[in-house]
Amino acid sequence: MSGDAQVSFLVAGVQKGGTSALFEYLRDLAGVQMPAVKEAHFFDDETVDWSAPDYRRYHALFADDARLRGEATPIYIYWPNSLERIARYNPAMRIILLFRDPIERAWSHWKMEYAKRKETHPFAWCIREGRARLADADLSAPGYHRVFSYVERGFYGQQVERLFGLFPHEQCLLLRSEELDTDPTGTIDRICTFLRIPGPGTVPSRTVHAARTMAYPSVLTDEDRRLLADLYRSDLARFEDVGGLDTSFWTRNWL
Repeated sequence: MSGDAQVSFLVAGVQKGGTSALFEYLRDLAGVQMPAVKEAHFFDDETVDWSAPDYRRYHALFADDARLRGEATPIYIYWPNSLERIARYNPAMRIILLFRDPIERAWSHWKMEYAKRKETHPFAWCIREGRARLADADLSAPGYHRVFSYVERGFYGQQVERLFGLFPHEQCLLLRSEELDTDPTGTIDRICTFLRIPGPGTVPSRTVHAARTMAYPSVLTDEDRRLLADLYRSDLARFEDVGGLDTSFWTRNWL
């Protein structure tokens, strides 16, 4: 294999959906190579000249051997033009996506950013008035934000419709993150079948990047849950229809 061999698969989302654990599972597979550090952030890099992209920096993340190349950058499903750039790079790319209850995902996202001190506002404000901050985001991606997109990243229906407009369904594997939590062996076996590589057998359960234990200034209230449920309900029905995942596992717990 030459150093310019293409990347064959991506874990493209969603943030706070279990992608860090999946990255570690995939790194352990004999036939797979992943970069040393999760999140290559190549296809969402707005400094690249996308009219004539130079892929050498991307390929330099990988060893020059015969293993299947893959990486995990969960912002790809959300960030504008990332999927389009991926499709131009490798139309045969196989894409793995882990989806989590969008309410729990938003809450976990906020806790992560607050713990990193990138966020200073309470959760209730962030999912209401704070959504206006997306209008002041990077001019290269108006209406999008890498940090403050707590609500917006949970609109799975519109994201998956865009995905399937670029890649055939058979090149995309959509999973619930809870499946990786409760049945890592079965889930990794499904992924290996999807990637057409041998499975590893029994896989020990692991937790990676759990929420930091600290004093947060917010709790996830019933009022917050009702607000987010109302925001997500129609898009989640769209997601279930287009993506084929049963979302009742999440919505049966909604108020």
